[in-house]
Amino acid sequence: MDRPVTHTPLTLTGLVRRIAAVFGLSLALWVLPVTAPAWAQSVSGADPLNGAAIESIQVVVINPGPDAAVADRIADSVRRSLALFPGARFSRETFALQLAQARRTPEVAGLDYDVSLGVAGGVNLTVQVTLGDGAATREGRGRLAGDAAAGSLLLDQNGTYLVGKFDALGLYYANNNSWYGQPGPLLAGNPLVQGQPSGAGYRDWAEGYIHYGVYGITPLSRQVYVYGGLSAITAGSSGDELFSSKTRTHTGVEDAYVGIVGGSTDAAGNRLVVNLSAGRQKFSLAGAFLIANTAANGHDRAALQANARWAADNLVLAQLAYNRLKLEVFHLDPDELPILDSGTRLAGANIEFRPDPDWLVAASYVTATESRSAYYGPAGTPVGTRKGLKVYDARFSYAPSGPGLFGGAEFALQENEDFPMRARAGWAEIGYRLPAAPWAPSVSYRYSYFSGDDPATSTFERWDPLFSGGNGEQWVQGANHFKVVQDSNVIAHRLQARLKPDPRIEIVPQFWVFRAAETNNIGGNPALSSLSSRDYGTEANITGKWFVSRKVYVHGHIAYTQPGDAVKQALTTKPDGWLSLLLFVRYAY
Repeated sequence: MDRPVTHTPLTLTGLVRRIAAVFGLSLALWVLPVTAPAWAQSVSGADPLNGAAIESIQVVVINPGPDAAVADRIADSVRRSLALFPGARFSRETFALQLAQARRTPEVAGLDYDVSLGVAGGVNLTVQVTLGDGAATREGRGRLAGDAAAGSLLLDQNGTYLVGKFDALGLYYANNNSWYGQPGPLLAGNPLVQGQPSGAGYRDWAEGYIHYGVYGITPLSRQVYVYGGLSAITAGSSGDELFSSKTRTHTGVEDAYVGIVGGSTDAAGNRLVVNLSAGRQKFSLAGAFLIANTAANGHDRAALQANARWAADNLVLAQLAYNRLKLEVFHLDPDELPILDSGTRLAGANIEFRPDPDWLVAASYVTATESRSAYYGPAGTPVGTRKGLKVYDARFSYAPSGPGLFGGAEFALQENEDFPMRARAGWAEIGYRLPAAPWAPSVSYRYSYFSGDDPATSTFERWDPLFSGGNGEQWVQGANHFKVVQDSNVIAHRLQARLKPDPRIEIVPQFWVFRAAETNNIGGNPALSSLSSRDYGTEANITGKWFVSRKVYVHGHIAYTQPGDAVKQALTTKPDGWLSLLLFVRYAY
């Protein structure tokens, strides 16, 4: 039962003071000792760049000189060295190492890059090339080479590149009537609950984290490189969070991986890249529809909404890319919270092909080689476990950079080798964009379906969401609603727009309608195990993004969720509408 509260009006001054608390928490994290459990974990929820689709890549020579042909040749050499295509997922750390490879071009004295928001929700990259005689690279630069003004660059010499990482984030989050004002029944038996969670009335909390480490790459030959990364995250939370009122801090290892990458470009321009890596690192599959959240946050790890950690306990990944064809084979051990650790291990393969830059066709196969996660039938008894699960996924998308229609679709089927299972999920989206119009507007409609278990059949049909998620434009369906009903036994209608009043600012409003696929909801929130209606509710939210610079990013949202008859009839006390507010500032050095 939630604790009694005295409701007082929220004034503008009070709200400003609450938001200011987040910056105090972030400052406190700077001085936290780097000692604690050895394991922690961060596609990056609080970092909109990491994991974003690259919509365009432009190479610009800053000082081309009198011979334009020479500048064009060097720009093309840099472009080929990067071996990066539109449609790939951006990673700050990986891109820094790719730039290091490109710096080995003899005429290149320096490389930098800038980012801007794309028309389709991704990012545009502009690589800035400074020409020179290459002496700076041969002699070495960076802090280890005696350059105290090199910022985060530790060493850049003869193809060896070491860079330090430092990210800091401060977040303020508030709810009015979280859990529809009924945290008692909706959180009953939830092992994440510590103390008094947020509930009726206005409750807020602050979170923050710092992510620090070292990443590097060094050549074994002209075309083969060894790379790796090692980092840690220190996080903290204070206030009335969704599951807890306990103030917590946590420090743990985030990235800890090594890899080897090689490739070549022939005279015809065909590019081959082979990449093998292993260790603690993040991984996303099928646009976050199947796999994205390979590490858990919250509870004793803190930073629930900041979603600081993403790296799996271990990922062994082999990738082969030939021009617009990519093949991946992986084995994944997610970093789950100890109190919820299901022992899940996943293996699989993924193939993606781009007939041209606008189209993507892809297919994936995933199997659970180990897991204790149980599936429950209509009687509430276990019918089997996730171990033996087989997932077949096929998808396509059409995303032109110019005006007009865009869209895509995906279908996935789940079976289990140990018992009868046939779960289905899929989505279809269509939209229209006008990138040349004021604010570059686009609007889209997406229908998504995740099956529930029909009690009239002997086959288990409830969709297992695995480690789906990502962000609110991927598979976190509704800022508030997702917390009550995950991506299982749900049908969602989403109307979304994108508006860009400035190349570095984007506004994303959404409207959702949620319905249950089946009235049997065993396996979901226990308070909603049996539904008298399929009407889960509706949500309206709006998200704002501002890239102040490449280093500073500001993000905020406001969301209001109205419970439907399925929720109202399952609870003995009338639920209230749920309002949430979020604001965070992220600094990446």
